[in-house]
Parts: sequence; structure tokens; C-alpha cells
Amino acid sequence: MRKIDIYDTTLRDGEQSPGVNLNSIEKLEIAKQLERLGVDIIEAGFPAASPGDLASVKQIASTVRNSTVTGLARTVKSDIDAAWEALKVAENPRLHIFIATSPIHMTYKLKKTPEQVVATAVESIKYAKQFFPLVQWSAEDAFRSDREFLAHIVEQAITAGASVVNIPDTVGYATPQEYGALFKFLKENVPNIEQAKLSAHCHNDLGMAVANTLAAIENGADQVEGTINGIGERAGNVALEEVAVALYTRQDFYENIKTDLTLNEIKRTSQLVSKLTGMHIQANKAVVGKNAFAHESGIHQDGVLKEPTTYEIITPELIGETSNNLVMGKHSGRHAFQDRAKSLGFELDQDSLNSAFTEFKKLADRKKEITNDDLWTILTNEQLKESDTSTFELERVGVHYESQKDPSATVIVKKPDNTVVEKTTSGSGSVEAIFNVLEKVVDEEVHVLDYRVSSIGKGRDALADAVVNLSFRGEELTGRDSAQDVLEASARAYLNAVNRSLLSTHIKELMKSV
Repeated sequence: MRKIDIYDTTLRDGEQSPGVNLNSIEKLEIAKQLERLGVDIIEAGFPAASPGDLASVKQIASTVRNSTVTGLARTVKSDIDAAWEALKVAENPRLHIFIATSPIHMTYKLKKTPEQVVATAVESIKYAKQFFPLVQWSAEDAFRSDREFLAHIVEQAITAGASVVNIPDTVGYATPQEYGALFKFLKENVPNIEQAKLSAHCHNDLGMAVANTLAAIENGADQVEGTINGIGERAGNVALEEVAVALYTRQDFYENIKTDLTLNEIKRTSQLVSKLTGMHIQANKAVVGKNAFAHESGIHQDGVLKEPTTYEIITPELIGETSNNLVMGKHSGRHAFQDRAKSLGFELDQDSLNSAFTEFKKLADRKKEITNDDLWTILTNEQLKESDTSTFELERVGVHYESQKDPSATVIVKKPDNTVVEKTTSGSGSVEAIFNVLEKVVDEEVHVLDYRVSSIGKGRDALADAVVNLSFRGEELTGRDSAQDVLEASARAYLNAVNRSLLSTHIKELMKSV
């Protein structure tokens, strides 16, 4: 069997999605889930970008053992040094360095000649090989590069010590036939190509990222790079779950090609990334969308009831979409709760489990039936509790509303200095009133950029999941929280975003003192 390495860049390229800002706790949880999924290589971040990024990559590198952890660097010695500082604790230290090779990038961005670009790439690879046993080199905007020049610089990169060469379609411009042909060309025209693996990295600007990635595999790529749910800059990256399921489902076509992904971890991984990034999964998205296994047409329903394969080419169980969604209620005990937590893949210490059980009981008193979606939310919130700095804590929120009048909101909040304040103000709507009064509590300028609410599960008593994107202290932040009341969820999400800024400041101060 020919194995395709899965290189996940959710924590680097994916986090570059507008409005996404993951803190170190969330990054670590995603990395651990990617490890459970069976990802071969996790690109944990860009260590030279900031002290916080370096610390986060280092934490992941020291924790994850079954997946290789890597980081991104430009062809600059200081970037490589920062990456080594972060990754030297890893089980198998690996570096990913890149430089652009297309005429438009070399001329306008790098302001270098092709010869200078080759020299820079070779020098940086040789320098990196002094530290890292495995160096991956990327030709940024490779698809729009001159083919002969690309073949030349790839040969030089491999000679300098690159073990993996990445050929990205950086702006999502390629068609499958063209992208596959590029890999075939390199295989046939680079003399030392057998000394390195070729990797595909596709963006989805024209909606062809999955098709292009599969075309690359058909023409010799042994590694594919992408993100969970296809998140990333602009229209995003290739969705790794779609590539993996396509290879598995079409084994008749992709004969003797496989990945080592644990496919029944896909759904959980997708949900975790969606919740922590605040990026909603469209209902009709392939593989993981909520409608992926829904059948509304009477003809479809009849066919599926008689024989599932009439309309289902993928089973829900394949990706971990279990039909075992037995409800729990206020009479369910601690042991049953613990068993369900374990079956959902959560490994919490006893204190965290007790805290989660308390939240479960509170919800069960107000909600008749607690589903797996509800439990997943409770357990995830517990898993991600941030206890390393003081924050704003919402104690109470109330809204007075009458038609034809501006509503008013009152909040009681414990501030980071442990003082408790109560404030009231109004707005043109209930949510605006809450945001206005919370801005008074924070006592700094806050601009709300985006706001959305969705239900977790079904029914009129479903939990509300709120996401607030705001600008605070010159930073764009995304906050999330859940509650049975949509207004409470909105208030908590707003403060969650503000608290992220406090946590970020706290980490920076710690780094200065180290």
C-alpha cells in the first residue's frame, strides 16, 4: 500500500482565517485531537511571529508524541532559530521553510532575482539542517512559477538537504489537470526527485482544492497539506477530512493508496475546530455538514430505508457520527455521566469531571432531555477553562423589554480585581443593550464587528451557542459561550472575547519575565 502523509496546518494556516484567534489552551486541545485523529504532521504555528506563538508551539511539541510537530519559518536565520527554540523538545523536530518562486512574487514582494531566490533557499536549508533532522521546503506560489525555474530550484533544495518539497497552489488558481501535470513534470525533470517526498498544498479560491489535491496524489504526491473543515485565508484550504474519506470511499479508483487517519474521529475533530474557531460549518458541507446524511425527499427516504447504499455512499458511523444519542436527564447519576463523557472521548481529571457534572445537573433541572450535543458543550467548556489569569466573570444579566421602547440591560460582573459592579444602560435592541452595558463595565472602547447565535441540538429548550467578534485594545478577538438563554450566552461570549485579550497580555508579561 502507498501511504499518503497527512500534514495538518489548522493551527497555522487555518488560524489565519479572519476573526480566528486561538489561545494556547485551545491550540493544545486541537493538537491533542489531531493526534487522536492520526494526523502524521501537525504544523503548530509560526514561532517567530510572537513570543506567544513560540510558547504555544513549544507546549504542543512537548505534549504531542504520536504525531510529528513542526513550525513555519521564512528563509531567515532568526526565524529558524525561533523555530528550533520551540521545537527542540519535540519527539522528531521538523522545520517548514518557504520562499516564493513565481515571477510576480519575486519581482514585487521579494524584490529578488531568480538567482538570489535560489541562493537564499539553499543557504536557509543548509542552516536549518544544522538543527533539524528533517527540513521541508516550500516554493510559495509554485503553480504560477516558471516550470523550468521551479524544477531547477527544487533540485537545488533537495541537494541542500530538503527531505520534503511542497508545491503549493497558493492562490487556488490551478485546475486539477494542470496541477496534476505539474507534479508529473517535476517527477520527470528533477534528477534527484526520488530523494525527497513531494507535497501538495491547495487553496480553495475556485472551489477545486480537493480535486487538485487528489490530482496531485495521482501524479506522485506522497504528502497532502490542509486543514480541518477547510478553514484558512480567503476561501480556505483543502478540507483534509474530504480528501481522506474520498480516498477511502473510492478505493476502487485509488487502489493501494491509504492514509493512517482514524476516520471515526473526524466528526469530533470537526466539531472541536468549529467551536473553538467560531467558524460555522455550512449545513451542506461534504462529509461533516449536518445535512451530509439527511434525506428529505420522499424518494430518497424510501430508498435509504430499503437499502442505505441507494443514496448513502458514506455511512455516518465511518466519520464517528453515532446514532447512539440516548438522552440523559436529571435522574442520571455520576457514574452514567462519567461513562458518557468517556464514550464521547473526554479524559478529564476528577475535579474537572465533578465540575462538569454540576453544570450538567444545573442544565438538567431546566431542560427535559440532555443530548450528546449538550454534553459535548458542557465537557468542552470544562476542558478549556482558563485559570491562569484573572478575568471578567458574569454573575447576572437582566433585560427589560417593552415594544415601542428602547430595552435596558442590567449586569452584575466580577472584575479582574475581584470587585463586583452593577451597571444598567439601554440600546436599540436587547443584545445591543447588553453589549453597551458590558462596555461600561470593561471601561474601555470595544467595537463589535460580528455577532451570531445558533442552537445546539433541536427543540425550543435547546442550548444557545453565541459567537461575538470584536475589536479591543487594537486586537480583533472572537469570543464564544453557550447557555440556555440566548441573551446570557451573548453576554458571556462578549466577555469571553475581552478575557482573551487579558489572557494574551498575561502570557506576554510572563514571557518577558522568563
